[in-house]
Amino acid sequence: MSEQVKMAKIAYNALDEKKGEDIKIIDISGISVMADYFIIANGNSITQVQALVDNVEEKMHQSGFMMKRKEGNRSSTWVLLDFGDVVVHVFDNEDRLFYDLERIWSDGKTVEISALESA
Repeated sequence: MSEQVKMAKIAYNALDEKKGEDIKIIDISGISVMADYFIIANGNSITQVQALVDNVEEKMHQSGFMMKRKEGNRSSTWVLLDFGDVVVHVFDNEDRLFYDLERIWSDGKTVEISALESA
């Protein structure tokens, strides 16, 4: 299993563990050099957004993956976690609808977690 796939699985599971909503994995490796995967999720409140962010940071750190950059803070409604090959976007409901990253990156391939599990 590649490091990118392992990172994507860890991030997905961390979001799922804290009840992240509508978690999407988008493979952008064929259309961008910035990362291999975008993982997008949302929470129902700023508190849940922060819980999702904290869990991703903790699980990735425990697995030995260092975050390169973080955009957003504890009161943000959109937080970006850049782990190099995997970029995690955590939104509140309203901002996710407004920015609609899934549409912007629609040339990427949506990947189901089951496909990563079997990789």
